[in-house]
Amino acid sequence: MSAKTLDSSLNSLTDHRVLDFLRLARVAHLATSSADGAPHNVPLCFWFDDVARLYFIVDEKPKRHAGTGLKRMRNIAENPRVAIVVDHYEEEWAHLAYVLIHGEAEMVDDPKEYMLALRNLRDKYPQYRAMVLNPERNPMVRVDVTHLHVWGARFKPPEPAA
Repeated sequence: MSAKTLDSSLNSLTDHRVLDFLRLARVAHLATSSADGAPHNVPLCFWFDDVARLYFIVDEKPKRHAGTGLKRMRNIAENPRVAIVVDHYEEEWAHLAYVLIHGEAEMVDDPKEYMLALRNLRDKYPQYRAMVLNPERNPMVRVDVTHLHVWGARFKPPEPAA
């Protein structure tokens, strides 16, 4: 990341609780918007690299369009600014938590970066191991995190001992 895109909120990325939360979460929700501001939101599988980048791939699950024809991909081409929410819900509200990521999305062109992200996605999601995924049919997107907001009791510092 360049110095101009760094945000003090990224200090949370040194907190093992935030990193574990992002590493272990199974689903995120990607928000994009078209050039004219029309919003679009979809769930997705992702890999967070423990630094400040999140990756997702256009996989082989059934979709109306393929590859760069998907609305999320067209929106990213028009407007690379995205938001991603990774959240945890349960009936005991004291355990609710989320991480909100703002970032710049870009298609991965480098073959080594593509394969690194794909290997990690396959490690995280066994379903991807059975899919034939390649750059021509299955674009990979990298989101460079520019701002991060964490919320939930699990992220609060421990109370000082009395």
